[in-house]
Amino acid sequence: MKRILICLFALWMAWMPPVSAESAVAPEPTPSESSVSEQTVSEQTSAVTDAIGTLSDPVADAASDQLRLDRILESGGVLVIVLAVMSVVAAALILYFFFTLNTSRIMPSSFLRDVEVMLEQGRFEEALALCERNRSPAARIVQSAVQYVERVGEPDADLLRQLVEGEGIRQAGRLQAQISYLMDIGVIAPMVGLLGTVMGMLTSFSAVALDIHKARPMELANGVSQALVTTAAGLMVAIPAMVFYSLFRGRLTKLTGSMELAATNVVTLLAHRKSEV
Repeated sequence: MKRILICLFALWMAWMPPVSAESAVAPEPTPSESSVSEQTVSEQTSAVTDAIGTLSDPVADAASDQLRLDRILESGGVLVIVLAVMSVVAAALILYFFFTLNTSRIMPSSFLRDVEVMLEQGRFEEALALCERNRSPAARIVQSAVQYVERVGEPDADLLRQLVEGEGIRQAGRLQAQISYLMDIGVIAPMVGLLGTVMGMLTSFSAVALDIHKARPMELANGVSQALVTTAAGLMVAIPAMVFYSLFRGRLTKLTGSMELAATNVVTLLAHRKSEV
């Protein structure tokens, strides 16, 4: 029985066709199918490239339009115009203080030299006339001192010193009040920009609140653009204003010290003149 089974198995193996490794591999595509697929891929690649090139030009044009000044002003609205006016005022004040906050305008050396000579010689009327012709703060201090001496005849040294110090403080306060306009602009400009930010956010949120499904991206973008433009404009106005305010404040401090020294010299001259009389 075993021999019969062995013979049958040998006959079955001889009858089965051999399976080769090449038959197990998938058949390669024909040359025609390969060329057709490569041509299709190349056509799709060129189409995508053309589409990207077509879209890149409008995007670049839109980006360049966004950087134009008129587009920025349109996005910012009325508040940008307000900030522009504030920037013009700040620039005018900066130029004005550059020419007025200096030694030649606050305490001219030629005036101080001439008035000291007149006070030493007792020519009070000429000194008053010279003070009236000169419009500097130092002239106002000397004028108040000489008028007091002319009015009382026998001035008290302590009262004269207090009078001169009071006039010096008044003149320094007047100058400080002038440069404080720059500080006001530096404080108000960011607040105006913040107001524009809030209004822009309200515009965007209102477009979403009406109907979130119908909210157009353009309306949202307009609100965000207004918020960013007004914030940037407010900072651009405030930062230079505060920088120049700090500069002029330091310069005014030095000039105030010089005025105090000049006022001390005037008091000394008048007291010395009184002791001689």
